[in-house]
Amino acid sequence: MREYITVCATVASLLLGFAQGANAAPHKPGPAAIGAARHAVRAYGGAVIDSLAAMVSFNTVADKDVPFERNAQHLGFKHYLKEHAARLGLDYVDYGYVVVIGLGQSSERVGIITHGDVQPVDPSKWKQSPFLLDRTSEPGRLVGRGTEDDKGPIATAMYAMKAIKDQKLALSKRLELYVYMAEESDWAPLEAFLKTHVPPQMNITIDAEYPVVIAEKGWGAVSVTLPARPGPTNAPDAPFISGFTGGFFGSQIPEDASATIEHATPALEAQVRSRAARQQGMRYSYAWHGTQLGIKARGVSAHSSKPEDGVNAISMLADALKVQNWPDNQAGALVNFLNDMIGIGIYGERFGTIAYRDAFMGPMTFAPTVIKQAGDGLQLSINLRRPRGKSGAQLESEVRAALDAWQKRHVALDEIKIQLSDPWIQDDAPQVPTLLSVFSYYTGVKHVQAVAVGGSTNARLFPHAVSFGPGMPGKVYSGHSEHEFISTEQLLLNLQMYTAAMAELAK
Repeated sequence: MREYITVCATVASLLLGFAQGANAAPHKPGPAAIGAARHAVRAYGGAVIDSLAAMVSFNTVADKDVPFERNAQHLGFKHYLKEHAARLGLDYVDYGYVVVIGLGQSSERVGIITHGDVQPVDPSKWKQSPFLLDRTSEPGRLVGRGTEDDKGPIATAMYAMKAIKDQKLALSKRLELYVYMAEESDWAPLEAFLKTHVPPQMNITIDAEYPVVIAEKGWGAVSVTLPARPGPTNAPDAPFISGFTGGFFGSQIPEDASATIEHATPALEAQVRSRAARQQGMRYSYAWHGTQLGIKARGVSAHSSKPEDGVNAISMLADALKVQNWPDNQAGALVNFLNDMIGIGIYGERFGTIAYRDAFMGPMTFAPTVIKQAGDGLQLSINLRRPRGKSGAQLESEVRAALDAWQKRHVALDEIKIQLSDPWIQDDAPQVPTLLSVFSYYTGVKHVQAVAVGGSTNARLFPHAVSFGPGMPGKVYSGHSEHEFISTEQLLLNLQMYTAAMAELAK
């Protein structure tokens, strides 16, 4: 899933009437659905893990140098899906970027929306290859890229359909599993596909969270480029920051950052160490080369729409350096910008007047994710997830006003880019009560309610779509992190809930 954050709150305004109906006391799933779900786990509990292992083995990260239609890993993954569908007695159609795996014959259809591509990965941070399912190093966990986002859901959905087929349930609707191959990098091919392809009348994505997601924050990005400068403007031997880097990709809370200080002193190092020691969840290392001090920071990666689940190494390292006023050379100005405008908060509280929240969708989140060279400039990318409550025009105006004020105090920025997508709300999804009943029955959680998440899934492109799992509410979401996993218990629970939900919706 490209963006992800849970916000459980009281339903307000537009959603009130819908949510009150959707959140009514759920009914127990029917005996046919329960029986199919029981059969799925008993018959295929081991096979679904083997299938997940096969899917994880394909490195389906987008490669900018290899077109999708010639990418051997993507083609291999689709070929596996085709052969696996045949083994399970399911039909398969390849539309290029989209494959559709189906069960049943009816003009009425239920869509299950997933994606087969995964986010970039740093193999050095894994106990073994992230493209080899690790079943042993962490008992009870299945570790590998895509286990939670989104190959685990694909494997469970296919075996859910197989279990329904085995039980010979009478279906009035056809089940169709959509697997899109570029959700993490490019939505344009899917948007083009849906201009000519008629999607199912009712849809669920299995790329977010339980119990049911009916609203998503809008994705956004702010990038600023610090200009090249000839050097510091203060005394020649005074300390200055000559380098600052961090982050891996835009939708990941950065785990790593590093800085270099010229003309450093032991006293300055002691100040930085003291400030850094007060931070929670951070590790630092220090290395001297003459009078040059290098600092490496290690935090905790997370999905960028769940900044509270990670420890942002960029923000924390900048804060550790907040022991003096730094000259506004390129890297120094960047550190000043981070401390002045963002700090260690995650809601944009320091960034002028941009911070706000919605009663149902929660607060806007605002997190630096990547620092990289852009020509002679040093570019900082900030990821934001915005709820309803402000127009895009208002938010952009407030961002620009805050940037203008900072530039007057420091240096002019070479380039400013602002991208904002709109929040999304689904207020017409008749399947919600059924999904809530399935979740309540299999988890024992009472009084379940629909929730909002912090970003975009493909649900917003399909009619009457909501999201249903695979993440559990209140649990850390591991997708996009450098430690992605799904527990065996959760995988099998998902298998039961997906089987029961499909059986109920298609009966």
